[in-house]
Amino acid sequence: MKEFIVCYTLDNEIKKETIIKGLDGNKEEIVQEVLERMEHSPFFIVENQEESSIIDSSLVRYVRVIKEKVLVQI
Repeated sequence: MKEFIVCYTLDNEIKKETIIKGLDGNKEEIVQEVLERMEHSPFFIVENQEESSIIDSSLVRYVRVIKEKVLVQI
């Protein structure tokens, strides 16, 4: 398993989300999934270890995967 930390830059704040995928996941796939989620819905939920937030898709200015970590390797 891999853990990805995604950073969303909004108009007035920065939010981070933790996404866990299989070992074959990569940064480009994660960014593509996030962009598709934003495209299909005016709001989406961002979850990390500390909190959950609802984000307005129109306020997102920049999306970036800032960290990738392997959790389990078989």
